[in-house]
Amino acid sequence: MVISLWESCDLLRPWNDPEKDILRKRTVQPEMFLVGVLDDDVVATVMGGYEGHRGWVNYLAVAPEHCRKGLGRAMMAEVERLLKQAGCPKVNLQIRGTNTSAIEFYRRLGYQVDDVVSLGKRLEQDEQS
Repeated sequence: MVISLWESCDLLRPWNDPEKDILRKRTVQPEMFLVGVLDDDVVATVMGGYEGHRGWVNYLAVAPEHCRKGLGRAMMAEVERLLKQAGCPKVNLQIRGTNTSAIEFYRRLGYQVDDVVSLGKRLEQDEQS
């Protein structure tokens, strides 16, 4: 049900196997993998993590039919609370530059565009099952 939500929110990419992402998160700070359920349906998710220097947020998703009801804001408030409780001084997240609605959502929550270049390197190639 989580993966179906991510699919409906256009979060899935061929280079990330969502099943592996979930399994990895369940072994590393699983308390920061939040799933919102309403009437037995998964309607929201967010993954947070803290490595001692910065916190990260991934996979914030709200079912399209439940958007603009405060669920995204509530999920972010809770993951920020957990990160702060863990001693995290700053939260980072990455948004595709074309996702202007998500950028505006985060700006309304107080996030700002940092003057940085995001680099990445795959250490493991996921093959989607």
